[in-house]
Parts: sequence; structure tokens; C-alpha cells
Amino acid sequence: MLKSYLKKIFKIANQGDAREESYYATLDELFKKIAQSFGKSKIHITTLPKATEAGNPDFRVWDGRQHIVGYIEAKAPTTENLDLIEESEQLKRYRKTFPNLILTNFFEFRLYRNGILVNKVLIARPFIVHKLKTIPPVEKEPDFTKLMEAFYSFSLPKVYNAKNLAIELAKRTSFLKNEVIADELAEEEKTGKSFILGFYDAFRQFLISGLSKEDFADLYSQTITYGLFAARMRAKKDFNRKLAYENIPRTIGILRDIFRFISLEDVPPSVPI
Repeated sequence: MLKSYLKKIFKIANQGDAREESYYATLDELFKKIAQSFGKSKIHITTLPKATEAGNPDFRVWDGRQHIVGYIEAKAPTTENLDLIEESEQLKRYRKTFPNLILTNFFEFRLYRNGILVNKVLIARPFIVHKLKTIPPVEKEPDFTKLMEAFYSFSLPKVYNAKNLAIELAKRTSFLKNEVIADELAEEEKTGKSFILGFYDAFRQFLISGLSKEDFADLYSQTITYGLFAARMRAKKDFNRKLAYENIPRTIGILRDIFRFISLEDVPPSVPI
């Protein structure tokens, strides 16, 4: 698998006119093949997903249903020192936001879990491609497989006390705000649609005059996160976005209005509920 991958990387590099994006399809193919080798045939990878306030790594990996597995940030194969990239403001922001992240220059792969570097593997020597002008031999394939297995097996940690629960809910709220709501507001302003933007106007008119879009994104994200938590606590065994609405207390009218939209309407595709 890696031998074929490196052969394609060399072919693209040897053309002499490749940009970073020229290698994306090859990396996408590698990650899908690896997923299939782990029995994860439904994995979907979005290349160059829409940018948000937090920025977006180059690839978003889905489990084939509605859950995000993780993100991949790629740098050009000519980028030799990933230590410098690791300490850049961009990577610091990504590591803070995304709990399961891979940084790569197509030869070296670094896996971050909750912002901490947990594994890194160099599968080939870049100078062999760039200077010796030949296909490099594969190195450390078992270690690479182990790294990828860890990436694809990622799951959110269990919560055992109130403090950890608050931390985990806050992480999800921040992710929802930066990766979904703020982005959707900007998109709706461009297209003239009024899904979440309609709620913003209603909040500003009836609840908080002068409410900024950034503050609304934060407020709306908190409402969804803690609304889902409240609904899940009231639910029995099964739980999905339609059941979420049914389990929102009827005494909280505005929360039920929001969840009526989330649970019963056709929400924008960027909202992963």
C-alpha cells in the first residue's frame, strides 16, 4: 500500500509543476484504503472543507454516518521541518480545537490527541524524491499502520464526574460554534437563506438587542449542546435528533423552538446533528 503511495507521490513531484494540492487525491486514496483494511469501508473524507473562524485543516474524516473521526492538515512535500509547523499559530489553534488530528508533509505523519503529540512516523526520506529523483523505499510500515489504527479508532473519552463533564461539554460547544454555526451564518448571508440567521434575528429582536453574530454563535451553540444533554438525560435507550425534540421539557419554550428546527426540519448539511 505504501509502496504504491510513494510511487504516486514521486510521479507527481517529478513533473516539476505540482502544488501542495496536487498531492491531495493521492493522500485521500491512501487514507481510504487504510480505513478499508481496518474494516471501515464507509469512511468519507472531505477535501478542503469550508473554512470557519477556527480555520479548517485540509481534510475532514467522517465515519460514514454523522460523526467526525478527525482532521488532517497537510503541508507541501518540500516542507522538511514539521517542528516549525507544529509550533505555528495555525497548528496551535487546530490542536486546541480538534481532539484527533494528523499533521503530515506526505512523508512524515504526526498524530495529536487532544493537542498532545502521541505518535509520529517517517515512512520515507523526502530528499530521495527531491534530490536523488527516485522512488524512496518504504520505512516503518508497521509503525505507520499502528498510528493510523489509533487515528481511526478514536472515540471521545468517558466522563466520570461533573468537572470532566463540564470540560467535555465546553469542548463540544466551542467546536460547534467555530466549526459549524459561525460558518453557516456567513454562508446564509451570502446565499440569502435564513435558517440559523432567522434565529439570530429573533434573538436580537426579542431577547438581546445589539447581539453580535459572534455572541449569537456562542449562545446558540451553548443552547444546542446543553439542550442535547438535557434531552439525553431524559431519554430512554434510543436517541437521535428527532427524539431530542421529544425529550426537551415543554416548559422551556425557546429551547423547544430551536430543537423543533434541528430535529424536525431539513437542517443545513454542515450541521452534524
